[in-house]
Amino acid sequence: MLSFSAYFFINTVFVLLVSPFFLGLIKKVKAYMQRRHGPPLLQPYYQLGKLLKKETVYSVHSSFISRVAPYLNLIFLLAASLCVPVIFVPAANFGMGNVILFLYLMVMAKFFMALMGLDTGSTFGGMGSSREMTISALFEPIVILVVAALALVLQTADIHEMFLITLNSSVLSNSILLLTSVALFVVLIVETSRIPVDNPETHLELTMVHEAMILESSGPNLALMELSHAVKNTLLMALLINILIPWGLAPSLTLPGCITAALAFLVKGIVLAVIVGVFESLMAKSRLFNLRTLFMLAFSLAFVTIVFELLL
Repeated sequence: MLSFSAYFFINTVFVLLVSPFFLGLIKKVKAYMQRRHGPPLLQPYYQLGKLLKKETVYSVHSSFISRVAPYLNLIFLLAASLCVPVIFVPAANFGMGNVILFLYLMVMAKFFMALMGLDTGSTFGGMGSSREMTISALFEPIVILVVAALALVLQTADIHEMFLITLNSSVLSNSILLLTSVALFVVLIVETSRIPVDNPETHLELTMVHEAMILESSGPNLALMELSHAVKNTLLMALLINILIPWGLAPSLTLPGCITAALAFLVKGIVLAVIVGVFESLMAKSRLFNLRTLFMLAFSLAFVTIVFELLL
């Protein structure tokens, strides 16, 4: 019980603290690629602090959904953070490592965000929610196939056990994980609403999806939604990192191990954030009907992984 309490505190607090940093780094990399100075690396922290001090304004058409959705969104994602060890793997996961549970928690957070976009009565909010649910309906089966391929390769549906298996082996000994890792990278891009699926930097009504759903949010509510987005980004990054390069992740609770794991994750997260920023800078926003190419890439890689595992 003590191990789980320590895991709950350390993992959750660490994810909350580092999540805005990775978003700031991605923005900085994109600005550098565009030959701009860009915002400071710590700008997301300043932004959250400023929003928390502001007043929350609600639409006259909104109901209690708009008041509880930001909190539920963050709560579901913090619960999902227990499924993805970042610092150390607890001795007993208490049923919190199941990959299906992780997906359900992520979907619930997305559901309440879309519901909040509809609740305000805004045309843009309804449009963003409609687009988000359309993309989800097309991509969620692919996400399930990707995690199914991952579970088949590692012979477990528990994320904690997956990390321990990859920690005690190497990618070279299980090279099929490279295909799954590329599929997981596509999941990261799509689920965090990044280019070419969406452009998180724009408020153009013809293209925005994620930003349209939170357009009517303000003050602390907007801060919670922005923090939730950052946490979701970090969790998907951690899933990819600890499947592909888990080195540094502590297999048990020790102070030196936790410090080393925290520093290792920061380094690996910085590298992945730079890759995401470069990837976005080299891509253009795609039309909704052209996203099938990116979706089929993840589907094909997951399908090939499953076929190889069944045949070999």
